[in-house]
Amino acid sequence: MMESYPKITVVTPCYNHGRFIEQTITSILDQNYPNLEYIVMDGGSTDNSVQVIEKYQKHLAYWISEKDRGQSHAINKGFHHSTGEVMTWLNSDDCVEPGSLHLIADHVRRYPKIGAFVGHGRIVDTTGREIYFRKAGELTFERFCQWLDGGDFLQPSCFFRRSAWELVGPLDEHTHIAFDVDYWLRMAKCGVQFQAVEALLSTSLSHGTAKTTAFRHHMVIDTAVVVIRAGGEKYVRKRLDEMATQFSYYEANYNMIINHPVVKAVLPLVRLFIKPAARWKDVTPWW
Repeated sequence: MMESYPKITVVTPCYNHGRFIEQTITSILDQNYPNLEYIVMDGGSTDNSVQVIEKYQKHLAYWISEKDRGQSHAINKGFHHSTGEVMTWLNSDDCVEPGSLHLIADHVRRYPKIGAFVGHGRIVDTTGREIYFRKAGELTFERFCQWLDGGDFLQPSCFFRRSAWELVGPLDEHTHIAFDVDYWLRMAKCGVQFQAVEALLSTSLSHGTAKTTAFRHHMVIDTAVVVIRAGGEKYVRKRLDEMATQFSYYEANYNMIINHPVVKAVLPLVRLFIKPAARWKDVTPWW
């Protein structure tokens, strides 16, 4: 019976990911989960993304292609249209592993007091070679504050109850990279209980246009910002000190490295953070 399967909402935000989104979509549809609500929010793509989405539109609960204010805004819009008891988002270059939705549904039924479930995840390169595997470890607020030092998990492997989303509210649309970390911290601070699922639930793709690859330095800073905002400054201070020292080296060797593409991408942040580590403790963060 359908009521024995909790409705699972999956929202996929997309922008110019026509090369990848079909694999993402089929990874969800091939779950053959009987109570699925799949929503795709395209941000006005100019490649073939819309054509791919249209190919599968009869299987979608809702989809639209229109300009948005970024990834977190697109996800929030998708959740606004959702009705599922269980919720997650799956980026348009990620995939869920076979059987994941059924496994999550089983955990949702068995553990009614748990608000969020986190499984293992992995990252592969464009050849399919595994380059990172992350098990679901300790899932507490304190551990999430140590996100930059091994307290992390992979977002596509996390599913949460609608009750948790209603308690915490929408994603922060002003945080463009670490908005997932911000959300887990907010959930934990609100008392949402997390539980590990001892199974591989998702695979993420690392490629040249992946946001977290192109802006990994920005990602570290963005994560530090949300941890500090949550009250976990002591957990990221050492990492910020180390970055300040590195950026001082970059400044001293400016002419040699200025044309490196990574440096160009984060140069405005580099200039903000160029301070000797010894002086860093006396600086008031701009955020």
